[in-house]
Amino acid sequence: MVPRLAFVCVLSCLAMAGCASKPPSGLEASRTAYVPVVDGQSLLGRDQADEPPFSTFRNAPGRRGSGALAGRTLEVSSISEIRLRDKEVILTFDDGPMPGKTDKVLDILDQYGVNATFLMVGQMARSYPAVAARVVNHGHSIGGHTYNHANLANAGNSRALTDIATGNAAIAKATGTEVGFFRFPYLAHTGALRRAVAERGQVILDVDIDSKDYFTSSPATIAARTIARVRAKRKGIILMHDIHNRTAAMLPSLLKQLKDGGYKVVALQYRRSRMPQALVSAGNAGTKSRQL
Repeated sequence: MVPRLAFVCVLSCLAMAGCASKPPSGLEASRTAYVPVVDGQSLLGRDQADEPPFSTFRNAPGRRGSGALAGRTLEVSSISEIRLRDKEVILTFDDGPMPGKTDKVLDILDQYGVNATFLMVGQMARSYPAVAARVVNHGHSIGGHTYNHANLANAGNSRALTDIATGNAAIAKATGTEVGFFRFPYLAHTGALRRAVAERGQVILDVDIDSKDYFTSSPATIAARTIARVRAKRKGIILMHDIHNRTAAMLPSLLKQLKDGGYKVVALQYRRSRMPQALVSAGNAGTKSRQL
């Protein structure tokens, strides 16, 4: 009993970090972006800042009325090919899949007729394969996010690449499709790791606009913060997490504001490169964060 309690405590400590930054110290983040799973059971508690409730947004405009929000589709084989025009954004969701919460996000994206990229944690995909498969069946692209959301910056290349490969294998098995994209947990990486991932054919996704939905803010606050950042940047890759009720609750408001502001949501599709991967990754060596 004591060893198991200690293990749960360790996992709870790991849960104190937001996905878009290196593991914080102190009380920088009060909730987790990643939810550990023990014996198939999620340790996730109920989100405590999910007001207004998800039902508030059930009358959001559907696909028929919101088609103008959907933009072009980019087929890419490297990060250098992700070139956005003014007022173009890419929606990305990390850390899932999570039953109920990922499902809500998928339903909202369907209503607005837009596609996103889901960067899955291998352990989560293994635990919830039906939800992972539903992401693909709804036409969204997928990527890896390691097997257990480890900070790879100080893990050593061999251990880090094993973690990435194990995560990709679990996601591929759950979804039945190739895992073409990848995002480093906490955005923590080294130049050598970036090159190695690119050489293995995956497209690394960085972040331009962080919703910070891993903090216990209200959905209205998250939507306002995100749209303000979008307006300041005018284009970019938006980071969100499909494991929080508050993210699903704020998403209709965010999408409506994007539509009203004349923005387009660009869909990503993975295309395996025909070029030697060493050449594909050569231009990305040492890049920490790509500014669009």
